[in-house]
Amino acid sequence: MEKTLHLNLMDLTGLLNGTQFQDLLLRDSGVALDRALFPLLVRIERFGPMDVRTLANQAGRDHSTVSRHVLKLQSLGLVTLASGADDGRVKLSVVTQKGRKAVQAIGKARDRLLDRLLQDWSSEDRNDLVRLTGMLVHALHDGSRREKGTHECNHNS
Repeated sequence: MEKTLHLNLMDLTGLLNGTQFQDLLLRDSGVALDRALFPLLVRIERFGPMDVRTLANQAGRDHSTVSRHVLKLQSLGLVTLASGADDGRVKLSVVTQKGRKAVQAIGKARDRLLDRLLQDWSSEDRNDLVRLTGMLVHALHDGSRREKGTHECNHNS
């Protein structure tokens, strides 16, 4: 079972991070944005202001690449940079109103796509999918925190 689950998770992340899916979301949302930028924008909006290192870690990307992408998001008026409360040298990316509107449009496009993909699923199966993926995310967060020796959780399902 573990091997099949692992392969399914690899397939799922590959599809969700793939150019075809991302191009479809951007096209259907009406948002004109480079596909490398929109997952970062969505993460910043979803998880709140964050520094480049945290964003790079969450996105599984190189720090220097994410830094350039954040500057591009800033130049497009989708994020602003603010000083961190604990350390003024740390710059936090904060989504602007324009950025929130873009994220909302992408979210609506994603919801429409998932509704189409899952239209033949029963309500019970849809609810089970949400419940079980939520459990998996929490288990991964818990395991990661135990490995790091931290006790905070930034994820809300």
